[in-house]
Amino acid sequence: MRSGAVAALASASLLLLPGAAPYPAGEVPLPGRMADTGGGTQLITAEASTTAATSGTVTWWDLRGGQWMKSGSAVARFGARGLVEGTSRRQGSGTTPTGLYDLPYAFGIAAAPAGTREPYRRVHQDSWWCQDNNARSYNRWTEPLPADCRAAEAEHLIAYDPQYSHALVIGFNYHAPVRERGAGIFLHVNGKTATSGCVSVPQDAMRRILVWADPARAPHMAIGTSGGATALTRY
Repeated sequence: MRSGAVAALASASLLLLPGAAPYPAGEVPLPGRMADTGGGTQLITAEASTTAATSGTVTWWDLRGGQWMKSGSAVARFGARGLVEGTSRRQGSGTTPTGLYDLPYAFGIAAAPAGTREPYRRVHQDSWWCQDNNARSYNRWTEPLPADCRAAEAEHLIAYDPQYSHALVIGFNYHAPVRERGAGIFLHVNGKTATSGCVSVPQDAMRRILVWADPARAPHMAIGTSGGATALTRY
């Protein structure tokens, strides 16, 4: 599984996927301009105008016949303090990590939408996400909260409604967690304001994404900006 940003494009020329048509630069869909899309045939892009932005666009794409096709999009919210490179992010910074990530599983307080294929875990009263840097279960779902994970350093998942009515785990700092880098980064339903570091979309969009996502097609998520050091074309 990939995690984090990958090497930038070596030149201004576009790196097309195998079989993709050589469209003029202005016509190539965003995934067709990316150095890496995760190796699957589904991709979610979360794009902000700058690293200071707290909103942008989430788009979900399908690779069909060698071409990336847009399947849907929605207005997105990012961290209250904007975006930052995932490899340099610090826990509690209020920033959304840029990079390319897998999507390990979905979860929610509500039942999975009909047609959901992603592994889906229901939230219960004793469901927590541990963010305690000293705990063995750092950046993991736990039921119940273990003794070495302080409640003040964990999210009681059922308390986040509507945000966690439906969500996808973003594989940031998940497979080999680095302490102090951050935990509990999800794609979830909008709350009232910008997020604490996650990406959020309206509830209807979140439900549509869950029905669209197919684990057999290895969906990934790329988070970045329209240009600059965290440009999505890097990933």
